[in-house]
Amino acid sequence: MFARVTLAAVITMAPVTHTRVVSANPADTTPHVLDGIVNTIALVGGTVVVGGSFSEVADARRTTTFPRSNLFAFDLATGDVLADFAPVVAGPVHALAAGADGTVYVGGDFPSVNRTRARALTRLSLSDGSTVRGFAPRVSGGAVTTLARRGAHLYTGGDFTSPRTALARLDATTGAADPRFTIEPGLPRTPKVKVHALAASADRLVIDGSFTTLDGEPRPQLGVIDISTPTPRVANWRTAAYEPQCQDVFPSYVRGLDLSPGGDYFVVVTTGGNGDTRRLCDSAARFETYTRSQRVRPTWVNYTGGDSLYSVAATGAAVYVGGHQRWMDNPRGRDSAGPGAAPREGIAALDPRTGKALGWNPGRERGIGVKAFLAYNRGLLVGSDTTRLGREYHARIGMFPLP
Repeated sequence: MFARVTLAAVITMAPVTHTRVVSANPADTTPHVLDGIVNTIALVGGTVVVGGSFSEVADARRTTTFPRSNLFAFDLATGDVLADFAPVVAGPVHALAAGADGTVYVGGDFPSVNRTRARALTRLSLSDGSTVRGFAPRVSGGAVTTLARRGAHLYTGGDFTSPRTALARLDATTGAADPRFTIEPGLPRTPKVKVHALAASADRLVIDGSFTTLDGEPRPQLGVIDISTPTPRVANWRTAAYEPQCQDVFPSYVRGLDLSPGGDYFVVVTTGGNGDTRRLCDSAARFETYTRSQRVRPTWVNYTGGDSLYSVAATGAAVYVGGHQRWMDNPRGRDSAGPGAAPREGIAALDPRTGKALGWNPGRERGIGVKAFLAYNRGLLVGSDTTRLGREYHARIGMFPLP
């Protein structure tokens, strides 16, 4: 039996630093998503907002079911589902970002919200799920897959073609595109340029995706942008680590990334299929943010041995990675456990300094994999497509508290 764990109400905003690894015992007060998949999580004050592709949510005790169209919210302290927040999002939600004044930015692949046109990106009030007046982004031609808000700016990535190609900086209040941000990814490895993930600090924006150039400069699948001045520029930072091809079905194989709490390093996770240690297929890799070089190499790499990783969260105490992996520390594995492989079913914690798997090993039902992490000052929220987390029933959303 596992002891009941409750959630504290004291919340801080990102970046979040943990001094220790979270508990392997999930909290008992999180609700359950009854179908589909959770793609993204945001924290607005004391409210957790969850987006993905689903239609029903149950309370923690599974006594009440709520219809929800790809988006819902719950109180972090109690786990109660917010009854008044039930917007109708007409398509999958892929990205969320906390807004000011009790609002949340919602990005995805949808034509409307609340039966009103709101293509790919909108801003909603948590009090009643209504759209916030005055926020009118002109995103079109594709989906929004990733968001990051820094002060007055909302960094937006995806495979859209307007207001810019795949990457834009918007005014967080109006949604207008910032004319000073002109950097565009180019020369896609897939039929269309796409930014899979981005993360922002006070002076750096890191992006990965299906591109080989930024503003015409070679940046295969990964780039760093200097945002310390009003007019951003591509940083003197380039790696060839993601230039080699993995399996043909994965022409672009980078997926999640996260900056450390201090912004001095970031970690990228990938899919790609079985490769070898000359390529970064199915791996997690750390890079130093402020290295000035055209030949940046990863500080460390941890291979799964053939299973995809989709999401990552760096907290200072650990680098959490999630996917449908069976092992970590497995560079010699070929869809098998090689010498020294560490069994880590679906979720793992790595040492930020060495990249080696830590002892933390709660396990989870693998499925497609973990698609969302969100660290906050009392724990780590996890979103996926499966129902078992830490040997307990936690359908598609769960939380590991700090001890």
